[in-house]
Amino acid sequence: MAHIRRRKNGSWQAIIRKKNYPDIVKTFLEKGTASKWSKLVETQMDRKVFQDMSGAESTTLSQLVIKYRDEIVPELRSAKSQTYKLNKLLKHKICYLNLLQLNPSNIFQYKKELQKEGLAPKTININLQMLKRIWHVAKSQWNITLPAESPFALVPMEKVDNERDITLTDDEFKKLLDVASRSKLLCLEDMIKFAALTLARYSEIVGLLRSNVCFNKKTATFMLTKTTSSHTIPLHDDAIAILKKYPFGDRFFNVKTRESFRHFWEKVREEAGLPTFRYHDLRSFGANRYLLSGMSEIEVAALGNWKTLAVLHRRYSRIKPTQLLHKINNVVNLK
Repeated sequence: MAHIRRRKNGSWQAIIRKKNYPDIVKTFLEKGTASKWSKLVETQMDRKVFQDMSGAESTTLSQLVIKYRDEIVPELRSAKSQTYKLNKLLKHKICYLNLLQLNPSNIFQYKKELQKEGLAPKTININLQMLKRIWHVAKSQWNITLPAESPFALVPMEKVDNERDITLTDDEFKKLLDVASRSKLLCLEDMIKFAALTLARYSEIVGLLRSNVCFNKKTATFMLTKTTSSHTIPLHDDAIAILKKYPFGDRFFNVKTRESFRHFWEKVREEAGLPTFRYHDLRSFGANRYLLSGMSEIEVAALGNWKTLAVLHRRYSRIKPTQLLHKINNVVNLK
């Protein structure tokens, strides 16, 4: 039987002690509420369906986020960016709720707050998926008893339409290089050329180690890429010439932080009249030129480390009709 007692502050404390179960203690403002709760819990124990949610009730979402940030994130390849996102998440009021208070309504409200901040649908989804992952880890690895149905189950992801159809003409690329040659980031012009020649991502370029380049074989190996543990590509002669301009240090391109690079890059693209062009779009520019030069789709996909041709088609080839004008008259004469 449950024992209900009145505390000095006027609240009522229900204590349940039952064989094969841990002691359950909960405090209520009214005796009647304490009695009803006790009967419900004892009934669940008799039916062997009781689950002790006291751990979830005494744990806030912020505690989970901090535990995940400190224990799980350091082992991830994206530890730096994940830590930044989690620290930002901790500022939202949703983190002050305990795990039993967290429900779909709270999460919908959180989504609305992110929308008001002007975040893109993809970014909102990343934040929701991050919370969902933390909930799963708490349930599967940290032995916290949580409700059977996740509060995220009824919250749909945002519809994402982030397909870009932006590429450069030859004249725009030349102008971009001309402006970059005057940048205070001395290696920026070479980084732009190198990205177009190798189809490499920013992180792969700045992380390229001297020890992973073989000038004799004309190859470079990018370690810990986005999709694979490593990726080796052949180097264009112009790419080799760029690397040989930087003979000192473990890495070729001396960029302090991603933020500092972004500062110089945005100044250059604005001056070049390309305010929406991203450094990552150079992958598309390079892929476009390689395809027009006669390389097959499979060869270009291998160079850019795309796992499927569908991704290359949908997001990177971006060949315009005007780019085919010089080839269209080279077909067999049908007269």
